[in-house]
Amino acid sequence: MTTESDLKEIVEDLKRYLEFQQSMGVKTLPAQKIATQVSAATVSEKKEPRTDIMDNKDIQAKEDVITIEEPVNLFDGKTMTLEEIREEIGDCTRCKLHEGRTNLVFGDGNPKARLVFVGEGPGRDEDMQGKPFVGRSGKLLTKIIEAMGLKREDVYICNVVKCRPPDNRTPEPDEMSTCEQFLFKQIRFIKPEVIVCLGATAAKSVLKTKDSLGSLRGKFHMYSGTKLMVTYHPAALLRNPNFKKPAWEDMQVVMKELGLPLPKNK
Repeated sequence: MTTESDLKEIVEDLKRYLEFQQSMGVKTLPAQKIATQVSAATVSEKKEPRTDIMDNKDIQAKEDVITIEEPVNLFDGKTMTLEEIREEIGDCTRCKLHEGRTNLVFGDGNPKARLVFVGEGPGRDEDMQGKPFVGRSGKLLTKIIEAMGLKREDVYICNVVKCRPPDNRTPEPDEMSTCEQFLFKQIRFIKPEVIVCLGATAAKSVLKTKDSLGSLRGKFHMYSGTKLMVTYHPAALLRNPNFKKPAWEDMQVVMKELGLPLPKNK
């Protein structure tokens, strides 16, 4: 029988889910989706293990991962250096995003990084400075990187699109499909051990999926033989601090994969 404590936890999970959907610009949700979320929360938050058939199916679904190969047609059998990729982009006018940009934001960090962070696109500060993640979200990402025992110069940071979308809106599908080729070329050259997609937009671009962020995060997917973790975008953490704990849990999984020491108090 569901206890009052269980019900409170379910309500809190649902509240966090709805707040996140609101932060992503979703105005309404069909009743069926909300019911599904409550059901998932009930299963995941149970204190005692269940052995019924429905529970087993839910566990199996949660363990499903996406495995995708890189789009080999982009490479013609060769790997370009970061300098060559930047030269190929040039003063890009391939999509309409170039019309409002101040600076193209290519990427920044260690070209031999074991860990690559991928966001969706530059914001105002990034557009002004020509570097990724230098605004409020960037400062938070830097704190996360440092909490992992690393420095920004140890990792590589880039975005799906290299020009700022107007008013920081989500990049449109044609904009992403035009620009993501350069991201894939960056990843091929760097050959990281782990990729972290920050937010649903980056994850959907790299993994070619329409799955929700909630269903993608918490486990490793595979991109061209490289393990890929999906987690919340730092901007989402700034809007809703409740996401900080699960995001940090995702990062601890990444740390374990990279052989980095975990904090003793976690």
